[in-house]
Amino acid sequence: MDTAKPTTRLIFPRKSLASCVRAYIVRSTVEAPLASAQDRYNHFPATPHCSLSFYMEGEADVVEPADAPQDRIRVVFCGPQTRPLVTYNPGPVRIFMVMFYPQVLHALCGVDVSAWVDRWASVEQALGAQWQDLAESILADPDPDNALALLEVFLEPRWQAARPGGAGAAAGDWVRHLAAQVADTALGRGARNVERRIKARAGQPMRKLLRLQRAEHSFFEARQEFMSGKAVWSDIAARGGYADQAHLCREARAITGHTPGELARMMASADERYWIYRVWT
Repeated sequence: MDTAKPTTRLIFPRKSLASCVRAYIVRSTVEAPLASAQDRYNHFPATPHCSLSFYMEGEADVVEPADAPQDRIRVVFCGPQTRPLVTYNPGPVRIFMVMFYPQVLHALCGVDVSAWVDRWASVEQALGAQWQDLAESILADPDPDNALALLEVFLEPRWQAARPGGAGAAAGDWVRHLAAQVADTALGRGARNVERRIKARAGQPMRKLLRLQRAEHSFFEARQEFMSGKAVWSDIAARGGYADQAHLCREARAITGHTPGELARMMASADERYWIYRVWT
């Protein structure tokens, strides 16, 4: 009996790019195609990060939100997402994904990230001709390791020239690091001016960024409890700074479409639709 499973890897960037790239994700079902159509759905949570997804083989359709554009794009730039996203792969796929801190695209390309919240487009439309040339080079070789090497060679000199204030985002609390950068450079340093600059760089207001960051930290800290099925949600809520368990559940549902308990059960069952949660935590 064939017991091969899809290949999924989470890869962290080299140290010099740690304040630029949050992580790389490689996903392939080419060597172990998913027979069940149900397993070919992909559930992604809301995220403050921007991403590039290279479809080296195969393709994807957006299922939710239902009003999303249905163009199939081989290299997709995705801005910050304030709601869960569901896609469907009609057949086997090989994907190389890059998760960027949102302010990186502002620094590298002058992108107003607030204009890309809950949107996606081709890499050329979003980031320009140089990025399109990079995309074509990566698509010419379907090996994800070679793709990673090409991308880091492309990013390294550009990020060293563009990054503001050093590698502080690598410390993990990139949201407050961003706020400190903006407050230190904004003319007048008024609250509205700072908030406007934060939105241009990260796409969303500070309160929303902190909300998403808090949820991610809570999921990370409780991952063993999630996987073991022994999570005490009231304790997790208290550790995360939520008002109560119901507050945690509302936040989790808004970000993922599910309560923490539902996510824990689906992750423990190795449900292929939620592979991104398993690799990320």
